[in-house]
Amino acid sequence: MYFTRFYDPDLAQASYMIGCQKTGECLVIDPIRDVTQYLDDARAQGLRITHVTETHIHADYLSGSRELAAQTSAQLLLSAEGGPGWQYTYDDGNQVKLHDGDTFMVGNVRLQVLHTPGHTPESVSFLVTDTPRGEQPSLILTGDFVFVGDLGRPDLLDEAAGGVDTRFAGARALFKSLRTKFLTLPDHVQVWPGHGAGSACGKALGAVPSTTVGYERALSWWAPLVAADDEHGFVNELLAGQPDAPLYYGRMKTENRDGPRLLGPAAPLRKLSADEVSLRVASGARLIDTRRKEDHHAAAPRGSVNLPDGKTFETWAGWLLTPGRDLILLAPAERAESLRRQLWMVGLDQVVGFIPTVEGLDAAPAQPIPVSELPQHAGALILDVRKKTEYDAGHLPGARQLHAGRLPWALNTLPRVREIVVHCQGGARSAAAASLLRAEGFHVTELAGGYDAWAHAQTALQTA
Repeated sequence: MYFTRFYDPDLAQASYMIGCQKTGECLVIDPIRDVTQYLDDARAQGLRITHVTETHIHADYLSGSRELAAQTSAQLLLSAEGGPGWQYTYDDGNQVKLHDGDTFMVGNVRLQVLHTPGHTPESVSFLVTDTPRGEQPSLILTGDFVFVGDLGRPDLLDEAAGGVDTRFAGARALFKSLRTKFLTLPDHVQVWPGHGAGSACGKALGAVPSTTVGYERALSWWAPLVAADDEHGFVNELLAGQPDAPLYYGRMKTENRDGPRLLGPAAPLRKLSADEVSLRVASGARLIDTRRKEDHHAAAPRGSVNLPDGKTFETWAGWLLTPGRDLILLAPAERAESLRRQLWMVGLDQVVGFIPTVEGLDAAPAQPIPVSELPQHAGALILDVRKKTEYDAGHLPGARQLHAGRLPWALNTLPRVREIVVHCQGGARSAAAASLLRAEGFHVTELAGGYDAWAHAQTALQTA
């Protein structure tokens, strides 16, 4: 049996390939939309992608299952569990519907479908047996059901997809899935989840890539509660302290249910002149400045949103950009194509070109103000774009809290004439948030150093 893991560190998302070297067949589980890596790996291993599947209708990224199946003529296996409200609505003629207890073969590798609802009603896990070695299962692919040290959150349908109190039913379903499915497996079974540390699909995911059933049975926070049949305590602990859910998750959930748009072969990305960029921005295109925030502050192009090229580029793009609008990348030529493909992950397909430098663009300084100048902005709205838990732990007097990732949905609640002073904890998140507000025509100033700088100044005053 061939087994390998692919990992996107931005969205902390894992996908997998399982193959049978004897027959040359392989399966890809939970692929992302840029399917090149799977095609390349299968080719390198001498395998054919004959099956594609996913563990559930994803909310945190746009699935590549449909794309990969279309490009390889593979069979697409999708969950038919969860009831009529949680079914895939597209069918390209290559689909097989999966139910609890179903088994299918990829060469000599057997996969058994386990319906494991909780994170979502339709979620399934795949129990894998390498039959030439024996009849004992060797691993389980759990998707967003069981993570290393944590569980998939059952509240996303409420937080981001328009559900009403589905979290409680989801938490109870998760409790039952653990008791009747996961904990009935042998201790030796390896657990390979769909996410790692940093994902918003749980609150305390471990950083190591895998675990075992026995390790989670012995050391997880939830195992004693399940062993004691304490459903009430389990539900309370699971739902407490979950991080803010990005609102773009609702869009991802809908698009994955209805079938993500097929990309097909990508045409080369065009290099645009400064004049072309200016004309397109004036016509409604959004310029994505992928430089460091310090470079953006020194020369902020008109109509640009600052999303630095780095580990969280995809996440911030999902938070602050909306689909259906032409996008232009301010990025070096050697990075532009990779960044375009990263935007595919969150359903942002309309990148029309790139410009490698700010030269020739209408750009102006947008330097943050130091805390010492804050009294000169006494009439401004202080906008705290941190998480609510951070705000509750301490905030500037009179500040309004609005998570940076929720800004696009709240623009009509902000003043158009009054100055807005934006801050976060240390200055990184507020740079992106302020750039969006600036691009939308608000009168915006950033607070250098954020809450940390303000708190330090208050301490200095008290001890002076």
